[in-house]
Amino acid sequence: MADDTDIPTLRRILGTCRTLAVVGLSANWYRPSFFAAKYMLDHGYKVIPVNPAYPEVLGQKCYPSLGDIPVKVDMVDCFRKSEEIPTIAEEAIAIGARVLWMQLGVVNEAARTRARAAGLDVVMDRCVKIEHARLFGGLNWIGVNTRVISSKRPRWLAY
Repeated sequence: MADDTDIPTLRRILGTCRTLAVVGLSANWYRPSFFAAKYMLDHGYKVIPVNPAYPEVLGQKCYPSLGDIPVKVDMVDCFRKSEEIPTIAEEAIAIGARVLWMQLGVVNEAARTRARAAGLDVVMDRCVKIEHARLFGGLNWIGVNTRVISSKRPRWLAY
């Protein structure tokens, strides 16, 4: 089932949830999780990496699981396979998170039902970076003025 989260709810979630635990955050700069987390860091959010493979990602201490995080987490942002989400949803409920956010391509109806029953807001099959950029004006963040993409013809071309 496609995500049915409406725009006012997305605005409320992104406007009030300032501490994000990113489950599956990779230290590789070319991975979507890295790019999304960097964007959120650069826009004033506190990002807590959750990945047992790394001691640190993006200059932030990395934790092996949600239960190991010593601070209150508002949102659990999942970059994991759909079949792993029920376990993550249970951990999110246990730590008192307010939102379970499943990234693009991640859909698990059982986890959604369980998290909603526990009082969490659930967003499924959406990218936190894309939604923030769309709703809060960050679409230009990727670098419009880099001169990599331009409508002007380069002077060095012969035509």
